[in-house]
Amino acid sequence: MADEVVLLGTYVSMFAVRVKIALAEKGIQYEYKEENLVNKSPLLLQMNPIHKKIPVLIHNGKPICESLIIVEYIDEVWNDKSPLLPSDPYKRAQARFWADYVDKKIYDGGKKIWTTKVEEQEAANKEFIECLKVLEGELGDKPYFDGESFGFVDLALIPYYSWFPAYEKFGKFSIEPECPKFVAWANRCMQKENVSKYLSDPDKIYDFVVMLRQRIGIA
Repeated sequence: MADEVVLLGTYVSMFAVRVKIALAEKGIQYEYKEENLVNKSPLLLQMNPIHKKIPVLIHNGKPICESLIIVEYIDEVWNDKSPLLPSDPYKRAQARFWADYVDKKIYDGGKKIWTTKVEEQEAANKEFIECLKVLEGELGDKPYFDGESFGFVDLALIPYYSWFPAYEKFGKFSIEPECPKFVAWANRCMQKENVSKYLSDPDKIYDFVVMLRQRIGIA
């Protein structure tokens, strides 16, 4: 009997994009349901009653929540191809550390750029660039964070790249001159069909951020 796999997500969510890429890397067929986070579906509320957030992966009727946990679950269940996490326990722990760093620093830092007051903009931009430079240091001369092949940290980070043009427009700064190695890594990732096919359109992300800024009273 074939596995029944359903993904609840939203188009603009970098967290849902992670799961789409992981499923694509594994060649898993699934049903995708776009959620309206203003009017959440009964299915979402039933499957994630604690946080009531996307993404949620439903595998044979059982929900798995939180994007990095979902990606690890996918890697463990469908372990016959395209490993996402290293097999070495230490390298696996390091990969989890850097994926966690991404969510703590890049998510918060990016949000600060488009929500901050004008007088605090330069500081927000600088903080964000410093975080990218830390990631550049970890990347080093490797093609991918996990080495020669696209892996867990790359998958955790690349969905954010769709948001970078919005960060640059609202922050009035440019990332590539400051972090050329990071941008080269992102372009390398986007050459993969399983990445480029599922990344959100930066123009739609920009429009979404404009709407969010209006909602919270930022012109």
